Amino acid sequence: MSGAPERAQAEWLRRVEAEYRSSAIAQHLTLWLTQAGASPDLLHAGLRIAADELDHAELSMAVYRAAGGTSTPQLARESLEHPRRTRDPLEWDIVRVGVDVFCLGETVAVPLFRYLREGCEQPEARAALQRILRDEVRHRDFGWTLLDAMLDGPLGAELRALVGRELPGCFARVRASYAPGFAAALTEVSDDDRRWGLMPPARYAEVVTRTLARDWVPRFRARGIDARAAWEGAATP
Repeated sequence: MSGAPERAQAEWLRRVEAEYRSSAIAQHLTLWLTQAGASPDLLHAGLRIAADELDHAELSMAVYRAAGGTSTPQLARESLEHPRRTRDPLEWDIVRVGVDVFCLGETVAVPLFRYLREGCEQPEARAALQRILRDEVRHRDFGWTLLDAMLDGPLGAELRALVGRELPGCFARVRASYAPGFAAALTEVSDDDRRWGLMPPARYAEVVTRTLARDWVPRFRARGIDARAAWEGAATP
């Protein structure tokens, strides 16, 4: 089927690019975990996530083609990794990426994709969102399991302090990436856009705010980290 709104085409192509990026980052993180001697369970889970993200990219590309898109994804190679901070222990970088990408990004992705699926009626798009949502739950859980493993290790105290220092900057990136409604007026999307799995920017802001209260604050509190203070101290980059 062709003739979808141009906005829907652009969004699904952007999602293809985002899924490639997620796969590359999961692979980098799994390599670091291997180098750090992490448990095989974490390593297998990281590799499975990298494969999931490639599946998501393929599904998103199929939706883009169904929407009438003819372009190819444009990948900024410098965005496909989290560079090592070589002056810091490897474990610090593992925790930085685990918190930023999984405890934050994948945790908020669960309610975001749930909302996108609810308004989606186009068959290829709905099937893609259904599979992505199912996987995002596991990806979210991986992030918190990884954080627990790191905090329970010999560097636990300094890693907990590191998360406390880094969390405001991580939240600032979340607000810039997922919640443009914090800085922009409400922008509605058409009924056709919703059929293809889109939602207005301000709704992203609402979902992020709910995730703060329902997930981030209690989950981090259980690990001795004050997410509310970090959120209030976040400045949009």
